[in-house]
Amino acid sequence: MISNVFLKPQVVGLLPSKLVFPHRSKASSSLSLPTHFSTAPLSSYGPSLHKGTPIPSQTLPQDDAVLCQEAFTRVFHLAALRLPSSQCSALEGRLRGHLLNWPRLRNIARVPGDDLDPSLAPLLPQPGNANGDFDYDDEEERRLVSLQRRIHGKADGDGDVLGPVLYRDRLARTFNTSGFVKFRHLAKISRPNRNKRRRKSREASEEVKPVGENRFAAVEVVEDEEEGSDGLRNLLGEEFARSKWRGSTRLLLLDERYAGRGMEELPEAIKAVLKEYAEKSTNLTLELVRCKLTLFYDYWQMTEVLEALLPEGMIIPSAFETVGHIAHLNLRDEHLPYKRLIAKVVLDKNKPRIQTVVNKIDSIQNEYRTMQLEVLAGNHSLVTTVVENGLRFQVDLATVYWSSRLGTERQRLLSGFTRNDVVCDVFSGVGPLAISAARIVKRVFANDLNPYAVEYLERNCVLNKLERKIKVFNMDGRRFIKAMYDSDISQSITQVVMNLPSEAAEFLDAFRGIYKNRPKDGEYTLPLIHVYGFSKARDPEFDFHERIRIALLEVAVNVDMRRVRLVAPGKWMLCASFILPKSVAFADTAAVDT
Repeated sequence: MISNVFLKPQVVGLLPSKLVFPHRSKASSSLSLPTHFSTAPLSSYGPSLHKGTPIPSQTLPQDDAVLCQEAFTRVFHLAALRLPSSQCSALEGRLRGHLLNWPRLRNIARVPGDDLDPSLAPLLPQPGNANGDFDYDDEEERRLVSLQRRIHGKADGDGDVLGPVLYRDRLARTFNTSGFVKFRHLAKISRPNRNKRRRKSREASEEVKPVGENRFAAVEVVEDEEEGSDGLRNLLGEEFARSKWRGSTRLLLLDERYAGRGMEELPEAIKAVLKEYAEKSTNLTLELVRCKLTLFYDYWQMTEVLEALLPEGMIIPSAFETVGHIAHLNLRDEHLPYKRLIAKVVLDKNKPRIQTVVNKIDSIQNEYRTMQLEVLAGNHSLVTTVVENGLRFQVDLATVYWSSRLGTERQRLLSGFTRNDVVCDVFSGVGPLAISAARIVKRVFANDLNPYAVEYLERNCVLNKLERKIKVFNMDGRRFIKAMYDSDISQSITQVVMNLPSEAAEFLDAFRGIYKNRPKDGEYTLPLIHVYGFSKARDPEFDFHERIRIALLEVAVNVDMRRVRLVAPGKWMLCASFILPKSVAFADTAAVDT
């Protein structure tokens, strides 16, 4: 007897697809399964692509350009206890230390076809004959089905009279409160189902999926253990020998070290538990069976698949930045020959959250700080929507800059803002900080040199309904600072954010002499400036502090310095916060120019 049993995984499976595999005849992009892909089984516990039995090579497609998911199928031979489902939970708790304990798999499997209790079969609708009538074996079954139909208000077809309760229920479903007949489709016409189109598209996509595409694992009972039956008879007695199963049953998958053993070879702890339950239950039926556990491509994690595909000793790329539906990779030079293979695995293992995989091919060098990206897998759309701090931001990675890794730093700045603050964001980008601050502070002035970023900034302001609290500018950062402090709003500005780490410190000279034409004995609000920068020095704090002093031409600058994150080996991103010195604000710039 052979039956297929599908395990219900604890983690939702990812939609697999075929892996693009470069042709082996080309020396420049030749990729093949490394020799360590099918080495001898390791001694480590748990499933592995190095363990188990792969499917025969002759069943794989012969096309070198495609690597199917069957290449990652592994078969493991296990032993299992088949027992009634009512006893499964109790025994599973007692035998937990001796059951299969593999990640993302349950140690309880269903046996198809035996979940229905025979005593309940007459209560279910029977298949109709050619005339549309139902056939029943005897009059008792007919009466049971008729009773069920009357309970559910469907007795009209049997010629029976509805009871008072069911009759009033039918009238309530037929007429409204005014006594008019209810129209079936009136509600659908007035309130169309918004999810109808989405449901249809999902059903259509499910129809074209090949059989078994979304399977995590499968259990196949390959053999009824004849010797195990004798072992159960000797262990529990003649009344517990194999008999016909009645009712639903389950499979308790035993640990892999018990595979191939008979009942007499099982540990004494398992035998003691089975004897105890045999004494308590007079109808306990047990059966030791051999199972074949098959793990499909969906089961394996991204790192496990890449470890099997990439050459031995190569660093496995295991992390990436997520921007909406886009996965942003930073591959090393050694990964570039395998970049499309890596991207395909990343896409397969992170669907549907990830729909596009890109790689940065060059450092940020242009004045708009846009990254040079190469689409490796998925769709080619780089326009996405990012949710941060409960706000939505539309981003086009081809024309603007975005970094999700700075979300924590932006949240730190927001925690220091109050409702009385007026914030100037000199290099705002698409507005992740400016729009988030607009929910807290009194007013925000946001600026960026990139016209595409300004376009998305205005769009995101409207998208989050904060356009009335934000004023947007499109100009150079130095010109923006001078324009703000030449206007009447200069006295109200309390916070200035300059997040352009590559060159923000060079713009600090714009603050020199912002109050030079005003009397020094007046009361002025000196802004708190937050400026970001990179440093590769041995002492990055001291190096960045010196650059700030040089830009301001002021030695006495009290700076609160903190490290934001390590962007590269030996390269730190820092944030310096300081109140603009009064000597800098009233400095005579004409004397410096001469």
